[in-house]
Amino acid sequence: MATNISSAAVDGRADAKDGGVALLALLIRLRALVALFVVFGFFAVLAPNFLSLGSMLIMAKHIAIIAVLGIGMTYVILTGGIDLSVGSIAGLSGMVAGALILNGLTVAPLGWVIYPSVPLVLLIALALGGLIGLANGVLVTRFGVAPFIATLGMLYVARGAGLLLSNGTTFPNLVGSADYGNQGFPLLGASRVLGVPLPVLIVVALALAAALVAARTPFGRHVYAVGGNARAALLSGVRVARVKIAVYVISGICAALVGLIVASDLVSAHPASGETFELSAIAAVVLGGASLAGGRGTIGGTIIGACVIGTLGDGMVMMGVSEFWQMVIKGTVIVAAVVLDQLQGRFVGTKD
Repeated sequence: MATNISSAAVDGRADAKDGGVALLALLIRLRALVALFVVFGFFAVLAPNFLSLGSMLIMAKHIAIIAVLGIGMTYVILTGGIDLSVGSIAGLSGMVAGALILNGLTVAPLGWVIYPSVPLVLLIALALGGLIGLANGVLVTRFGVAPFIATLGMLYVARGAGLLLSNGTTFPNLVGSADYGNQGFPLLGASRVLGVPLPVLIVVALALAAALVAARTPFGRHVYAVGGNARAALLSGVRVARVKIAVYVISGICAALVGLIVASDLVSAHPASGETFELSAIAAVVLGGASLAGGRGTIGGTIIGACVIGTLGDGMVMMGVSEFWQMVIKGTVIVAAVVLDQLQGRFVGTKD
């Protein structure tokens, strides 16, 4: 009789321990959602005017910027890479758009100055972002440069190119001219559709498309396969180099889109625009459940992570928190996200 009672007690303790581990694993998996509720509730109570319509719309635009960057970064991190150049690409794309709108494109041999229409300006800037992403991908795959080093170098190249375009000055008043037919650039960042800011609608459409590609297409499956085990993916017929190049191109285009949105919203382009954007994007991706080792993560998780980072940043501004403390807190969030990623690997396993 005593033996039976003792065995039941041991089994009970084992079940309780297993239940505790399972609960902890679940909380780690849902960390972005839990963090969003905590952060939102905290600022809703303590930050003045946090729940006002105006504040919500501004915050939604800021979240959209982080989310677009995060979508591109998610694909890169899923393959086990990293892209530190996205902030500089964003700044450069805005500067290119500003230069084309204000100064046009000079055709030196003919002495002509061509002022592209706004849609063409957007396409040129997006193509430039894609080309820089292509350069990152080629450096990583063809030349064997570590992603951290390749994209860090491109960070400086793109930032320097943006400074050279204007000699370090701002391109102001990017409204265009009726005489040149290049008006309408501010609509991208400042217009609304049924009261919803256009950047928010853009990120919704982009997120749905990116999630569909990641979950339902061969390319998406190849991205996960490369991040999970590149050697095994190569042996199974996946063109690993092409997949890695493609994700850096996607990241570059997303970064260029962010630069265009920011420049359009401000109606000006500054060469320092986009600084530290890459840190917010990485934090959003990792906080959303992606593994820095690759092979695990979702677009939906990244969007939630972007909501956390955006809400945290705007909430601290509304509460008047010092910019220096904001940097400390954001850095702490990034470190915490990585620690939780390691805990998820321990309790949940390295694969979903």
